[in-house]
Amino acid sequence: MKESDFKRDDWERSLLENLALASLNEQRRARRWGIFFKLVTFLYLFILLFFALGWIDDGKVRLTDKHTALIDLRGTISADSMNSADKINNSLRSAFQDKNTKGVILRINSPGGSPVQAGYINDEIRRLRAKYPDIPLYAIVGDICASGGYYIAVAADKIYVDKASLIGSIGVLMDSFGFTGTLEKLGIERRLLTAGENKSFLDPFSPLDPVQIDHATKLLREVHEQFIQVVKQGRGERLKNDPDIFSGIIWTGQKSIDLGLTDAIGNAEYVAREIIKAETLTDFTPREGLSDVFSKRFSQIISNFIFDAGWTIR
Repeated sequence: MKESDFKRDDWERSLLENLALASLNEQRRARRWGIFFKLVTFLYLFILLFFALGWIDDGKVRLTDKHTALIDLRGTISADSMNSADKINNSLRSAFQDKNTKGVILRINSPGGSPVQAGYINDEIRRLRAKYPDIPLYAIVGDICASGGYYIAVAADKIYVDKASLIGSIGVLMDSFGFTGTLEKLGIERRLLTAGENKSFLDPFSPLDPVQIDHATKLLREVHEQFIQVVKQGRGERLKNDPDIFSGIIWTGQKSIDLGLTDAIGNAEYVAREIIKAETLTDFTPREGLSDVFSKRFSQIISNFIFDAGWTIR
């Protein structure tokens, strides 16, 4: 074989090696860019998710500016809801501890709920107001602020309402149904065994016991009196001397001002701008955890799929 043939073979081999190396480098670059774009896409979707779930504010937050902290309390107050004392109190503490908070707004739209949970929140508001005397807290009422909702609101420095808001229901109730005789008509025998003569307290399938009714009434009156004292402590001399105030009646926002149950007409934006003098609203409302959100969404998807498919679980 001629020397020129060897040189040609070496040249061809070198060319092939260079082409293979170039192809390999191109694949590596493509893979790196692919990973990069996937990460960017993931980050973009992640940010969109946070905006959609309300975990990132809408641009009103300014880290260096004084702001008004906003906490929403919407719906029934209970230990296993977003309106539990643990969640609301954590938000209140975060709001007061923020060095840029000039004032706090607790925006309430609630028909009430657990008097225990409402009491915990009321106590924490009073503690925080004493600890941070320069930071006022105002309650803003939406459609309704009744019973436990109002129990919380009276801890605020002032309460602002809409003229058509519903306020009050300062009372306590205990309700159930009576099914005395229903089981007998259905041919069902109930076997209830107790240790303690009042263990079957207000059992719906047993006749009413006058002794138990008297005890239940005393319980309700005791809790009602606690409620009354909390309202008097919070509202003080602003309350008018009207016997109907503590009767459990609901009042309109305008009438509640006349009775001293609330202070003035106003919404969150007005109070932040005109009263607190810090127009920027920063949301400190409790949020559901990511696992809770996905769990609820997944359960909803499965439920919809089952019903759409016409399945029945027996």
